[in-house]
Amino acid sequence: MQDDKQTERGEMRRASLEIAEAIAPGWERQRAFVEATAMPVQEWLIKELQPRPGDTVLELAAGAGDTGFEVAAIIGEGGKLISSDFAPAMLEVTRRRGAERGVANVAYRLIDAEAIELDTDSVDRVLCRFGYMLMTDPAAALAETRRVLRPSGRLALAVWGSPDQNPFFTAIASSLVAGGHMPAPDPTQPGVFNMGSVERTRGLLEGRVSRACASRRCPSASRSPASTSTRGSSPTRPGRSPSSCVGSPRPSTTPSRCGRESRSNASPARRATRSQASPSARSPPEQAGGRSITPRSLIATMRAYRLSCDNLLSAEVVTADGDLRTASRDEHPDLFWALRGGGRGVGVVTSLEFDLHPLGA
Repeated sequence: MQDDKQTERGEMRRASLEIAEAIAPGWERQRAFVEATAMPVQEWLIKELQPRPGDTVLELAAGAGDTGFEVAAIIGEGGKLISSDFAPAMLEVTRRRGAERGVANVAYRLIDAEAIELDTDSVDRVLCRFGYMLMTDPAAALAETRRVLRPSGRLALAVWGSPDQNPFFTAIASSLVAGGHMPAPDPTQPGVFNMGSVERTRGLLEGRVSRACASRRCPSASRSPASTSTRGSSPTRPGRSPSSCVGSPRPSTTPSRCGRESRSNASPARRATRSQASPSARSPPEQAGGRSITPRSLIATMRAYRLSCDNLLSAEVVTADGDLRTASRDEHPDLFWALRGGGRGVGVVTSLEFDLHPLGA
């Protein structure tokens, strides 16, 4: 049983790494939008981290690294920022951003947060924005964080809030779960809502990192996603924690629509029972319309057919002026571009038509 669990976690870790490698280019292209959206979270994290001149600060799952680079300016030349990620491609994104900003007091390290290759009691502060929730074993990662923190150290982290606080990402999936078309996602599995419960996050922190922690709900600039940010102070230990939308999918003759009454007379959930799916990810908001696939199938399908946004054929949307429009590559292409990730706030989507592909193809 234990071996099966270890094998499953190993597969999840490999899948997570491959996903991170795949989305790194898109993450770099969308960096300015991501940072502007998450600015309130960044400001809260830095405030609660309380970095001091001369501190050694470790940033885990740094992404493009901008939050850590703001901290680097505070700790000054006498301090050191260790900017890290477990995906080599993402770390290169961080490195390029640091060079662009002219950050000198930084070391770039490839670090697995669940097995940090740093000495015990070696850092003063640990920073992590939207990272722990995606880790295969956040409890192990938090225990490692505790190990490398000095007794007077501090941890500041942010994770997404619960699904009900993020309807933008969960409306379709919630409807399918309520209708019995797909099972409810396991909240303990890696994903954006894995630590959405404040109680669960506190439970993970207590005994691993902190005897004193505080949290607050911190909406992003776009009001979605809602996030839960937590800081913790380390006690003395006795003895010895959007991908890009470029390209087009391979041709397929199996479209399927979800939302209102299906035009193809077969919802994606029903088609999924016939071993067809549209590429997606393992996180709950992206499991809508029969697109929930196992990590191994996910990677193979992503490589062959790209992501869901690349397999969107058309969408019906009610725009701000009250018109119901159908957007596709040929009809209202600017609106279609926005719906595939190029914009936001364009209206209310009533149905989506996806291209489906055979699983395992």
